[in-house]
Amino acid sequence: MAFWFASRAAGVLALVLLTGTVVIGVSGAVRYASPRWPRFVLALLHRNLALLTVAFLVLHVSTAVLDGYAGIRWIDTVVPFVSGYEPFWLGLGVVAAELFLAMVVTSLLRPWVGLRTWRAVHWAAYVSWPVAVIHGLGIGGQDTRTPWILALTLGCVALLLGAAGWRLRAVMHPRAVNRAGAVR
Repeated sequence: MAFWFASRAAGVLALVLLTGTVVIGVSGAVRYASPRWPRFVLALLHRNLALLTVAFLVLHVSTAVLDGYAGIRWIDTVVPFVSGYEPFWLGLGVVAAELFLAMVVTSLLRPWVGLRTWRAVHWAAYVSWPVAVIHGLGIGGQDTRTPWILALTLGCVALLLGAAGWRLRAVMHPRAVNRAGAVR
């Protein structure tokens, strides 16, 4: 039972941390800076949150495998849609995790993979995050219907929609966003 609780908790924390990582990543992409939050601080926070997300993702996956209830095998954690337990929902989690890990690995290897490759893989964040949310909502069972999990998930969705709007505005009107960031 402890592994089951640990897996759920680690999954929720991974979602919150992934949301923070993406939102802070967007702030770097739009070149936001302020006297209290210079860009190098945001970049370091982004990197460290991503690495912390990896830690909770590994905990989430490991405890799900160690919990004997669902019968998730290690192979189910790397090959999507083959599990005997909730193959579709678990498969989405595998896809989201692999996209996220690809972003982390290419970021750690950025000097060797080149900016163009790094950027192409990094765009996977915009796919990984919603797939992770759908995985959590689909596989979570009764947990996802509790008010605090729903509120937390909706809060993450609202934050990410706001960040996506900010990013889109930066693409559409780069001068307006840069001026707004410089004023702050």
